[in-house]
Amino acid sequence: MDLNTITEVVRRPADRPGAQWRPGDAWLAGGTWLFSAEQPRLRRLVDLTALGWEPLVADDTGLEIAATCTIRELYAFSPPAEWRAGPLFAAGCEAFLSSFKVWNAATVGGNICLSLPAGPMITLAVALEARYELWARDGSVHVVDALDFVTGDHRNVLAPGEVLRRISIPAHALRKRVAHRRFSLTRLGRSTVFLVGTHTPGSQDLLLTVTAGTTRPVRLAYHTLPDERTLRQGIDAVPAEVWFEDPNGTRDHRRHLARHFAEEIRRELAAGD
Repeated sequence: MDLNTITEVVRRPADRPGAQWRPGDAWLAGGTWLFSAEQPRLRRLVDLTALGWEPLVADDTGLEIAATCTIRELYAFSPPAEWRAGPLFAAGCEAFLSSFKVWNAATVGGNICLSLPAGPMITLAVALEARYELWARDGSVHVVDALDFVTGDHRNVLAPGEVLRRISIPAHALRKRVAHRRFSLTRLGRSTVFLVGTHTPGSQDLLLTVTAGTTRPVRLAYHTLPDERTLRQGIDAVPAEVWFEDPNGTRDHRRHLARHFAEEIRRELAAGD
């Protein structure tokens, strides 16, 4: 869609682009959502891709994903063999309701900052205990837990002019065993629920992440693997207003699916390798 209110595109922003921010601006990365709808309040786009951030950096501490990393680049990434959670990257990318053309442009950071309930990069980041590095307009840097970033449907903690710079996933989370379940009304449809469970080998823990069916990510953490009843109680304890409702499912339907898939995940991880 043509954005006929835009009067300028900043192709070469400063290394710390927040200092240039002014009302009517929007950060431009892939632009796949930005150009899909009218944006009457926008006057200027600031192109973050020109900053040349390295898409993916893997080392002994874990994985750093630049906010401008495309979905195609993430999907093509081959994680080390010891990162048992590695297959979750492909699963998250495949959860996109999009074509390969969108994959070539859409970015990890864009999906996170859009903060829609069905954002699969949000699921991926929260399940793998990621932290986000945010750049403020004054040049300061602060870090937030992925779980705390999204606060509701299309809402997050970003202040005007703040930039999501990178997503950092710790190595200990990448070494965990993982099980996931996703439901949609059609084979390539938008996620109705997307659940991920992770388990540390040699321990009895369980970290269950519930997304897509909720307006913000929900994490249930257990030091000891729960039984079916305890896990169900954890799902039922999620406040009613947190469950999401749209044409893809009612709140009750999504809660029912979460109970069902959570138990499947629990059994799969309890069974061991």
